[in-house]
Amino acid sequence: MFEAVRNNKRIAQVILVLISVTFGFFGIESYLNDRGTVGEVATVGGSPISAYEFEQAIREQQDRIRAANEGQVDAATFEDPLFRRAVLDNLVNQRLLSLFASEHRLSVSDAQLRDTIAGIPAFQEDGQFSNARYQAALRGQGMNDLGFQERLRGELAYQQVLSAMGEAAMVPKSAVARVLAAQLEERTVHMARFEPDRYVDTVTVSADEAKAYYDANIEQYAVPARVKLAYVVLSADTLKRGVSVSDDELRAEYEQTKDTLGSPEERKASHILIQVAADAPEADVAAARAKAAGLLADLKADPSKFEALAKTASDDPGSAANGGDLGYFARGAMLKPFEDAAFALGAGEMSEPVRSDFGFHIIRLDDIRKATIPSFDEIRSRLEDTLRERAASRRFAESAEQFANIAYEQPDSLEPLANQFGLEIRSSEDWVEKGATTVLGYESPALAQAVFSSAAIESKHNTDAIDVGNNTIVAARVTTHEPAQRRSFDEVKDTVESQLRQQKAGEAAAAAGLAQLEALTKGEKSADLKWGEPIKLQRGLPMLPPNAMAAVFAVPSDTLPVYTGVSVPGAGYALFRVDAVKKAALPDDDPRLATIGEQYAQLMGAQDLRAFLSALRERYPVKINAAALTTDANG
Repeated sequence: MFEAVRNNKRIAQVILVLISVTFGFFGIESYLNDRGTVGEVATVGGSPISAYEFEQAIREQQDRIRAANEGQVDAATFEDPLFRRAVLDNLVNQRLLSLFASEHRLSVSDAQLRDTIAGIPAFQEDGQFSNARYQAALRGQGMNDLGFQERLRGELAYQQVLSAMGEAAMVPKSAVARVLAAQLEERTVHMARFEPDRYVDTVTVSADEAKAYYDANIEQYAVPARVKLAYVVLSADTLKRGVSVSDDELRAEYEQTKDTLGSPEERKASHILIQVAADAPEADVAAARAKAAGLLADLKADPSKFEALAKTASDDPGSAANGGDLGYFARGAMLKPFEDAAFALGAGEMSEPVRSDFGFHIIRLDDIRKATIPSFDEIRSRLEDTLRERAASRRFAESAEQFANIAYEQPDSLEPLANQFGLEIRSSEDWVEKGATTVLGYESPALAQAVFSSAAIESKHNTDAIDVGNNTIVAARVTTHEPAQRRSFDEVKDTVESQLRQQKAGEAAAAAGLAQLEALTKGEKSADLKWGEPIKLQRGLPMLPPNAMAAVFAVPSDTLPVYTGVSVPGAGYALFRVDAVKKAALPDDDPRLATIGEQYAQLMGAQDLRAFLSALRERYPVKINAAALTTDANG
């Protein structure tokens, strides 16, 4: 249980949510000094959303998606107008909520704002707000103090609107019980398979049927067009090789970040947990407190008994077997009451009973591992790598547009690109077939489409600069092209006949299964059926394909056994016999009802929010510049 305490706080995500989400919705334009705008992508109630703000929001959202997917994201996803529209819709929705909050004077006091900022763990040191950490975090994001506070104030104001929407969602308990009971209902079934292989020898394929199948599916038997390519690659990694960093820059970075480069202070503790729920009746709390106090008295009389008592008396199964040992942990890893007590103890000391959401803890501090800050020489290579990567990313951002312009404006050769950026013109050794999505080692449908475009093949032009992800762009040109070729019927006759025979065998299997289902439904029995072992199924724990699960739980169960079946594409037919149905019995105090009720309420709250936003669009007219949704609109 106590292992859950370790995962209850995620410091890095707090600052990400409070800062980067605001970027995603609003861009960082207003955090910084006035930078000017170029055009508007939308207006909301007369309040403009600038092109700069929109493009910054897109870049931030791209970075978040890449980070969540470890960089494995198809660049074409970001070029889709639907992606750009989703980002713009978020901007519009946030602006609608802000206007509503402003109109209804949903303000945030200076004290509330200070408390919120002070409570962000990423701005704290030793559990206390650190102005140095706060300023460093803002500098790292290119923000200033006043701009951040004003934007955070605005976000907290419209969060009041969202909170009110969520609290208004009410779900009848009876509806929640029906949903949960349906998910927990258990059905015991036996399955009989009608597989195509059993019917292959029973079907025939005529020459005319094979020819007709070939004609209907002729593209399946074509050899696709293919190309070989010359190409150049511009990436942050390439540019990094040309970046040098001075000793003064390294020392300045060290002084600014040294507090974050080492290991924080860690504490090694053991504990004995007397479990009691956070919302338990006072009598239960008093009993747990008394039990903890009694154990503590025993320990004060004989501290050597700690491990033995932890094994026999602690309610934490994760640590009891180890004598209560929790190992080393830093600040932020435990719930705050436990953390505060552990970091207030000296080595070898025991705490009084400490109350947390899990119950009462008797904590013994076993060891203190002091914080360490590496010396400049120890961390020099790491600092150098960080600064070079940072500079390379800036250069890449500055160079990408120029790279794209040269590729487009001088389309007859890759040499201008190679000369301008000092790049090698490479050649593909393998053929690239049309329809492939991996080109030159990059998973990029956009690049695959570009190399087979008429401009690349017929006009022999460079492709546009294609973003293939991970701060990498590619421009290519076709050096060799072989058009698609169709294989004649005679060349593929055996393959066609085999495929058609397998298809007809599948149809025969499905027909046989359906006929058997009809016979069983009429009460007829079959000695030839071979039923498999019993399978226990729950609607909420799918163990079969969706269509099979739906069929098993849709069939009436008033009289058993009952039969149903489904066709399985490419695998014939599956026949099911439902032999037993076990309804879920739910007591009124079943804790799962509360969980399902919360999820249900969230769904209803989301629906209410969509309706509310729709009404706000009537109140604050929204005008969208449709051209802004295309990737060409902004270069």
